Amino acid sequence: MSIAQEYGAVAARYYDPAHGDLRGRHDVAFYGRLAREAGGAVLEVGCGTGRVLLPIARDGVACVGLDAHDAMLDVLRAKEPPANLRLVRAPMQGFDLGGERFALVYSAFRAFQHLYTVDDQLACLAAVRRHLAPGGRFAFDVFNPDLTRLAAHSEDITEDASFADGDDTIGRWIGIERDYATQVQQVTVRYLRTRAGRPLDTEEETFGMRWFFRFELEHLLARAGFAVEALYGDFDRRPFEGDSPEIVLVARAA
Repeated sequence: MSIAQEYGAVAARYYDPAHGDLRGRHDVAFYGRLAREAGGAVLEVGCGTGRVLLPIARDGVACVGLDAHDAMLDVLRAKEPPANLRLVRAPMQGFDLGGERFALVYSAFRAFQHLYTVDDQLACLAAVRRHLAPGGRFAFDVFNPDLTRLAAHSEDITEDASFADGDDTIGRWIGIERDYATQVQQVTVRYLRTRAGRPLDTEEETFGMRWFFRFELEHLLARAGFAVEALYGDFDRRPFEGDSPEIVLVARAA
């Protein structure tokens, strides 16, 4: 199943409040700095509801946000993005913006992990390369696999966060099933709405995430015609180490 089929209204409706704890993640500042350094137009592949892209656009940078999901883009449109931000519905692994070229293309918050097969990964990288201006950069991040967690075939569904929605409280519950042959984990996200401690309703979606290792990504990039410029272990640009929480890559066309 492709990500375009998986994500829908449930994910879009709860995405922003459910991810409010990402303020300490610092990826917005990281990609914003790359955008300022680029000195030209910026494309985010898999922009979602605009958590990272909107601040860049509101700084006056000409931007395009690309996402495969109408529901996500509708949430972004409702935020009244500035005129210098254009939104395009297209899949990561098959987009074509004609002759447009960008000084920076990036894919934030692990969107690249929704490409499950090598064919899709290479197709995405080829599309990115076609849309880079001469000297342009491509940046993206994935989580650095925790081998202790990976050793478990599954993780029981448990509550990992909660947030307010008017008079209601929404509890987010997450369960994981792993397929070692494909390196894809199926993530079930369940939202339980309660009021005054009484359950009202439940909504649920399941999606896949492909896990990657550092050298696997470097080989993918080389195969797609990129040279790695920088490899970080977090968004403060610290060097990558075995226990780093993130794998953050910046590359240029070779």
